[in-house]
Amino acid sequence: MRNLAPDITRIRLLIEGFYTVEVDEDRVRDYLQGVARHLDLSVYGEPVIHSPAGTGSAANQGFDAFIPLIDSGISLYVWSEQAFFSALLYTCKSFDEAAACTYTQRFFAAPEVEHGRF
Repeated sequence: MRNLAPDITRIRLLIEGFYTVEVDEDRVRDYLQGVARHLDLSVYGEPVIHSPAGTGSAANQGFDAFIPLIDSGISLYVWSEQAFFSALLYTCKSFDEAAACTYTQRFFAAPEVEHGRF
């Protein structure tokens, strides 16, 4: 992908894995606030968390969430039936990617995580 704005710092880190803990709305909120704090990223608003709450198929149950950062935002997607999560950290500020992965893996008690920067 060609960098259309080389003068704008953009870091996009995707972290995915299967979780082994109970994930509810409070846990989603705790993750978004906690990972931002852990990486010293400045939050300027409360997390926004949505859940289909039984609407649609069982495969679509879970959470879609976002927390705004001064330097962009963090999104989290959770599939409850599959016990799978996908977190996207999108920032205009550098952060420790290894620390983000370690924090996320421990938070969700994931046996392993995959990650990629793009």
